[in-house]
Formats: sequence, C-alpha cells, structure tokens
Amino acid sequence: MPSTKKRRVRKVFPGRTIRLSKARLDALIEEATVDAYNEAEQVAGLFTMMEDNLQLPFETEIFGLKVTVERIDLTEGDEIVAVCKRSGKRQKVPILDLSLPSPPPEGAEWITAYRYWRRGF
Repeated sequence: MPSTKKRRVRKVFPGRTIRLSKARLDALIEEATVDAYNEAEQVAGLFTMMEDNLQLPFETEIFGLKVTVERIDLTEGDEIVAVCKRSGKRQKVPILDLSLPSPPPEGAEWITAYRYWRRGF
C-alpha cells in the first residue's frame, strides 16, 4: 500500500534551511509559468513572481561579508541575479548561489521554487 505521508522537499542553502512540500513548490511553479511556452518565458514568470513578492531590501552574507540585497534582475542570458551592495559597491550574484538570512525575507519561497524548478534543467 502506498504511503499517505506528504513528501516534503528539504533544501539546505547557506544560512538557511527552507522546507516546502513538493505540492507547494509545484503550485508556485505552476502559478508563475502558467502562460509560458518555453524556458525563457518560464524564467521570466518566476522572476516576475520574485520581483512582485520578495521583500527588499534585506541583508545577508556572502563569503562571510554582510551585504544588502537591493533588488533582483534578469540578465540577457535569462539568469536571475541579486544586486548586492556593500561599502558603496554593487555586485550581481546568481540567485541560485545567494545565501538567505535567518529568518528569510517575506517572499523567499519564490527563490526556493526557482531553485527547485532549475534543478529540472
């Protein structure tokens, strides 16, 4: 007899463990990509959901240094990046590599959904 337990996806990222069920991740991805016809449009949909829902700015650490994530951006290569500022300088960091603070900012579930979705490619 199949298990009736809901499968939970546990993703460990530097600085934060985020738990979302596979069903929740699938629902977020479906919401963001419902009208997308190709991978580029799917990335754009996920980016739009992050842009609309991720509470910015927030502080986090990169290589042990505190930075402020000011905004997110979509590159010409269809990569979602965080625009981070430290000591007056800005740098783009792939959102896949971004450490999340504890507690994570509101809307961080969209980052988790994007990471989960990206694993499929």
